[in-house]
Amino acid sequence: MAEARDEADVARAVALLRQGGTVAFPTETVYGLGADATNPEAVRRIFAIKRRPADHPLIVHLAEAAMLDDWARDIPESARRLAARFWPGPLTLILKRQPRVPDAVTGGQDSVGLRVPAHPLALALLKEFGGGIAAPSANRFGRVSPTTAAHVRAELGTEVDLILDGGPCAVGIESTIVSLVNEAPVLLRLGDITAMQLKRALGTPVGLPGGASGIPRVPGTHAAHYAPRTPLVLLPAAELWPELERRAAAGERLAVMPLVPPPSPLPASVTVFPMPPHPEDYARVLYATLREVDEAGCARLLVEAPPPEEAWRAVSDRLRRAAAAAVPFAP
Repeated sequence: MAEARDEADVARAVALLRQGGTVAFPTETVYGLGADATNPEAVRRIFAIKRRPADHPLIVHLAEAAMLDDWARDIPESARRLAARFWPGPLTLILKRQPRVPDAVTGGQDSVGLRVPAHPLALALLKEFGGGIAAPSANRFGRVSPTTAAHVRAELGTEVDLILDGGPCAVGIESTIVSLVNEAPVLLRLGDITAMQLKRALGTPVGLPGGASGIPRVPGTHAAHYAPRTPLVLLPAAELWPELERRAAAGERLAVMPLVPPPSPLPASVTVFPMPPHPEDYARVLYATLREVDEAGCARLLVEAPPPEEAWRAVSDRLRRAAAAAVPFAP
């Protein structure tokens, strides 16, 4: 594995992609593990590196919205409106696929996820490549997504042919996903772009999947996902400190991610990772903090549940899924 730091290495990355190689690259959300989306063998290599189920679809990254028709068909006006409003940016559109899109990308579905990322290095790579790059997050399936090149290197090591280093990701959590394969838009994954922003752009509310049939499978929606190695317990603010004191008194070595400082000095067995009080700042550092917690060697991580407001919904979603992946919380 080689590591690259600036746009001078884009040509090398493009050459590797055209040869069927894999390139990790930054987006504004998280780092992606990319391969030529028209090359099924290269795409299957992504699945092998990530240890990802073969029916779990990938997102195809494009250089510009003008490429939509190359990958999707029967594109509704609502999709073009969202692309015009939010691209480049952290929004993925699920559309009916063109026949040329490989099954390896779509998980065998008749739909494909598309987005134009906002990171300048990602856009430089995509423009030079000239086609679509299939890219899930550059980590093992179900684990914490990487937001720096160092995270990719630590987790995937020499299995990736090249890492483009574009610095820390500005958003820090995965893109919002909206399905437009049916008549009404459906919000399938929460992200930096909120349901209210989508409603304003479309002039109509965006639905939720619920129990509706015909909803495409999309990345990052398993009940247990985004998980650190340290078992994570999500607790309301009123329960956080009493639970921490009880467990610390029993000799457990703990990490805690609070939104407010502790009410009193804590035992030496407790490591505090204070979190920002603003949802955008919290999202930006969330995955990096979870990786720091794993390095601290604690037996358990207690996390203060964020407020219930819409601005916090994407962060809360990631924390709930991370907690679901943990070992059962013993009373």
